[in-house]
Amino acid sequence: MIKLNLGCGGRPLDGYINVDSDTLENLKVRYPTYEFPGGVVVEQYDIFNLPFEEGTVDEIRADSLIEHLSFAEEPKFLYEVRRVLKPSGLFSFSVPDFVYIIKKWLHAEDVWKDFYRCDEEAIKSGHWFGQYSWELDQRWGYLTACLFGPQNSEGQFHKNCYTVQKIKAILKKLNFKIQKISYYYWKNTKIRMIQVEALKNA
Repeated sequence: MIKLNLGCGGRPLDGYINVDSDTLENLKVRYPTYEFPGGVVVEQYDIFNLPFEEGTVDEIRADSLIEHLSFAEEPKFLYEVRRVLKPSGLFSFSVPDFVYIIKKWLHAEDVWKDFYRCDEEAIKSGHWFGQYSWELDQRWGYLTACLFGPQNSEGQFHKNCYTVQKIKAILKKLNFKIQKISYYYWKNTKIRMIQVEALKNA
């Protein structure tokens, strides 16, 4: 079976071809507090032109990836996913729940404390987003980073946003059958993610 884990970041998976714009060495720098499994390989494939024939891939995962694509890149990527997947192939992806984040942002305190830093000391101390905290009670900390991305490397900017209704409309246009839509919270934070599993119709 061919299973792809696209935009793997700090989450490479056994049994998958892990793909990211960064090399494994760069990922270790980007995520200094993460532990990567020994022997893991991360490929730098072009996600808009994957090196697989049409209808040959069994599964594609794209967790917290497509919000990093511009509006122009979005259809290029999604049509490429459709191209390489087999009929009934699984497309599993997750994105930040934009409506949930906006509601949290509007109800948070509007107190700016300090400029953003992304050095290792800042990340470890919680200063990274300028608030010394990952809590969602302040607009200008981690909550705003959930809207615009952590911005700690070239690929870490959010350029798009998703709601359940938008996702349903996209998958209908691409002729995918939705198996499941659910929610989870990102890495034990209070940021809600939309998780989607869909099958490619023949």
